Amino acid sequence: MDNLTLIREAKKGSAAAQKCLFDAWADRMFVVCCRYVKSREDAEELMLDGFYKFFRSIDHFTYQGDGALHGYLKQLMVRECLMFLRKRNVCQMVTEDSVEDLPLPEESLARLSADEIFKLIVQLPIGYRTVFNLYVLDGMTHREIADSLAISEGTSKSQLSKAKQLLQKMLTQNEITYVRKSNQ
Repeated sequence: MDNLTLIREAKKGSAAAQKCLFDAWADRMFVVCCRYVKSREDAEELMLDGFYKFFRSIDHFTYQGDGALHGYLKQLMVRECLMFLRKRNVCQMVTEDSVEDLPLPEESLARLSADEIFKLIVQLPIGYRTVFNLYVLDGMTHREIADSLAISEGTSKSQLSKAKQLLQKMLTQNEITYVRKSNQ
């Protein structure tokens, strides 16, 4: 069954359609939640809460394609994660005085797998990680991030810059370097 049909059936209260939608999208939404919280258990609970809210308000959702559905679900999951972080008061912005701007060729990142990049991102302090995820991966503006996290735009920009610098430092410390092939 396609997603349009599943949405229509879910709006009618079909538990089977809801289960099919959940099964189709749960893995992707779990990854979204894992980007914001380190604990797999918390990420799973947040994902379930997000789906609960989706199905509870599905009558207000208008299906406009799979991309729109993905974006809507992702937005719900990010909101759940941000609410969780605010409730736990763990979304404090931190400073890293010793982070220096280290040059890192883009080719170095190209050689990393998505899993390796993900592991580095989740090692960032929570404030850095949250702003980095919202800006780089979720495409939010600094104004939107500032509003979502109750911080200033300047703090958002600073946290992003420091997150990038710390990622560069982590990559360099882990000896992830790009070696140019010599012309032989």
